[in-house]
Amino acid sequence: MQVWEATIGLEVHARLLTKSKLFCGCSTEFGAPPNSHVCPVCLAYPGSLPVLNGKAVELAVRMALATECRVQLHSVFARKNYFYPDLPKGYQISQYDRPLALGGSIEILVGDRCNSVRIHRIHIEEDAGKLIHDASLPGISGTNSLVDLNRAGAPLIEIVSEPDIRTADEAVAYLTRLRQILMYTGVSDGNMEEGSLRCDANVSVHQPDAPLGTRTEVKNLNSFRFVGRAIEYEIDRQIAELERGGRIVQETRLYDPAAGETRPMRSKEEAHDYRYFPEPDLLPLRLEEVEVESIGQTLPPLPAARSERYQKEFGLSVQDAEALVTTRELADFFEETAVRSGNPRLAANWVRNEVLRVLHDTRLSLEQWPVDAGGLASLIALIQSESISGKQAKEVFEEMSATGEPPGAIVERRGMGQLNDPDVVRDAARRVIERHAAQVEQYRRGKTGIFGFLVGQVMKETGGKARPELANSILHEMVDG
Repeated sequence: MQVWEATIGLEVHARLLTKSKLFCGCSTEFGAPPNSHVCPVCLAYPGSLPVLNGKAVELAVRMALATECRVQLHSVFARKNYFYPDLPKGYQISQYDRPLALGGSIEILVGDRCNSVRIHRIHIEEDAGKLIHDASLPGISGTNSLVDLNRAGAPLIEIVSEPDIRTADEAVAYLTRLRQILMYTGVSDGNMEEGSLRCDANVSVHQPDAPLGTRTEVKNLNSFRFVGRAIEYEIDRQIAELERGGRIVQETRLYDPAAGETRPMRSKEEAHDYRYFPEPDLLPLRLEEVEVESIGQTLPPLPAARSERYQKEFGLSVQDAEALVTTRELADFFEETAVRSGNPRLAANWVRNEVLRVLHDTRLSLEQWPVDAGGLASLIALIQSESISGKQAKEVFEEMSATGEPPGAIVERRGMGQLNDPDVVRDAARRVIERHAAQVEQYRRGKTGIFGFLVGQVMKETGGKARPELANSILHEMVDG
């Protein structure tokens, strides 16, 4: 049986979080009526001239620094020439031989293995419009489509990885971490459903010690699941083709989620097919070192650094730490809860298990959820002081989640305070022993399993308020003596 290795590189397009487009003042707001956010510049009217959006440059630099890229103080915009109905000018303003940033890397975790994926380049470019092929809409038949140019001219960065990825799982891990960094830094909202984050995968296979194989580019990957499935399918397809004596053609393929397969779209273009040349309507982009340093000083703690710190300072597992840094909002919520409760490990347990569960079930964001970090910390304090039991804490948590009421108020209103008075618990245990003398005798003769029944009766006798550990200890003392 032949052994094959895959080589994968990802090209990720991220829409920058600016209020206006890259070269004009049109809004980038998502969901507006078709062709309502357009002007002579993004519609390519004769004589219209582009003006570079400074905020877009700042955000692009932020991402470059967050991924440890080398920001080039001198970069150049270029025209990438091709014809497509959603490209009004007949060319895209992008960057070619002088991109904004080079180098860099991202650490990824797959299982218990930590790998580094190098970044080849990050460059700024404008988006194209959107073609709509939905046959259910008026005006669309099998021979025509509609075009919405609201997206034309929206600011993008393209992040091109080196071909350091070997498996579909690594590709998903890389894309996941990249999206986290984009969102942590406020560079992009990372919304794949709205097209704010799009991914193309370059895939090839070869045998060990042999030259790299011919690569194909897979497009139409708009979810993490589709990225993984498309890459797995393409690897299997290429191996099967080579093993039956065929050859791989360099081409662009589309992923069909319904069929779970990739299909040919067009032959793969080379750089010379686009006839790149410097954009004559824009001056070269020149940055000052002090500008770049100033932007770097505004970067927040990033997910990898936070995960590592949680493991070292709080003793959390890799899995727990990674779950808690999924978003910047979640990490901030956890850290505030940990500080205010004084118990990071218990805070981590509640946030990862209960908070994430209720957010998933209710489909709420942390901002929409009525419990803040102070409220959760107060609940943890009640647990630590043994004022309520673990079971009671979960009941209080559910009510907090539904109403936003402080945990102390819920405990007081429902009379849920845990009973810690040994004399009261001993009186209750005495009544249980008298009432269930036969069961006590069975326990003393060696039927130890019945002890749980007796503890349950003590809890019932105290209305569920006795601290379980105290009830257990006192009952042992009384029936074992």
